Amino acid sequence: METIGPATLCIMIVTFLISYKGINDLSFLDKYSFKIDAILVRKDYKRLITSGFLHANWTHLLFNIVTFYSFSSSLEMAVGIPRFLILYFGSLLGGNLLALYIQRHHAGYSAVGASGAVSGLVFAAIALFPGMELGLFFLPLYIPSWAFGLLYTLYTLYGIKSKRDNIGHEAHLGGGLIGLITAVLMFPEVLQINYLPIVLILIPSGVFLYLVITRPDFLLVENPFQKQKGVFTVDDKDNIKRRTNEKELDDLLEKISRKGIQSLTPQEKEKLEKLSNNK
Repeated sequence: METIGPATLCIMIVTFLISYKGINDLSFLDKYSFKIDAILVRKDYKRLITSGFLHANWTHLLFNIVTFYSFSSSLEMAVGIPRFLILYFGSLLGGNLLALYIQRHHAGYSAVGASGAVSGLVFAAIALFPGMELGLFFLPLYIPSWAFGLLYTLYTLYGIKSKRDNIGHEAHLGGGLIGLITAVLMFPEVLQINYLPIVLILIPSGVFLYLVITRPDFLLVENPFQKQKGVFTVDDKDNIKRRTNEKELDDLLEKISRKGIQSLTPQEKEKLEKLSNNK
């Protein structure tokens, strides 16, 4: 049995204890989970980190813990504790920052989980260990790391674009890219001996992020549960924007009714005036 590194063991214990608390205490989960409005409006930036130690249920926690354990000890031994912690927390933060950017107009969006950090470790291992093969859970099937990296990246990009499930693909992509890039910056020599998986991951991800940044409507898709497949029209986009504005206005009015208008921040007052004028 592979020896568990001290940093790996500490992260596993802390994640388990905090997740246990969150699973059994919904107010605790709500206080420290990733929430768009809490981060952007109330500037509660600690949620970018604390949400990575929370999980929605035991299945979610078990999956992340098992994946984390599968990669962390060998990676910690290879790079050392300080670099391992940089990889882990850098990937966690990077994943949540990408999710924050992509979901910035969805005030009600929330998420928990260490998936972004774990994805960062997986992609760092793909970059640092040439010839590594990765297995699928509970199946005697192994594929080259470059193939796994490419397939996982394409699946993640599809998940962000399609919005057909409740998985935080944005955090997976952001965490994975930060883990990969950080590992390359720490050990630039891997570019010469293991460039294939690195290039196969970075090229489609770079093109996707370029489209997300330069074309704001790129991620707007139809809702398959509301109408049949067809063209996503300008009216659809306007309806989404209107519903988003109405939700933000309702949230601000609810806060005023509970705490008074003096409780609004300058940014919230400015948004309230803008939303009221556009209504």
